[in-house]
Amino acid sequence: MTSIHEPVAPNGELSLQVVAMPRDTNGFGDIYGGWLLSQMDLAGMVLARKISKGRVATVAVGSMGFLRPVPVGAVVRCYAALTDTGRTSMQITVEVWIDSVDLEEAAKVSEGEFWYVAINEEGKTRPLPG
Repeated sequence: MTSIHEPVAPNGELSLQVVAMPRDTNGFGDIYGGWLLSQMDLAGMVLARKISKGRVATVAVGSMGFLRPVPVGAVVRCYAALTDTGRTSMQITVEVWIDSVDLEEAAKVSEGEFWYVAINEEGKTRPLPG
């Protein structure tokens, strides 16, 4: 996990971009962590689907970290990178970066690991394409 003080660039490809809206805030007025987690899962799924060339399912989430709050109005960008593959599965790391009027430059706010499996029309696992 990267410290909020390290100047680094996003790792992976831009997979999802959205504006954080007021309806997604917690009791303190910042964006709710569960909303951010769901955006990260969607971003990972976009890459997993591209790699598997079809339907995928999320099977696990691990190593989540929230580095700083996300303010309303921030542009939230999720970057996804393939970390590992198995016969049917993919491990994908998702980083979240924001642009906000309160920040001078983009800031990393979250990172997590997600596991997906390729599935067929019946919902059964299938091998990843060779």
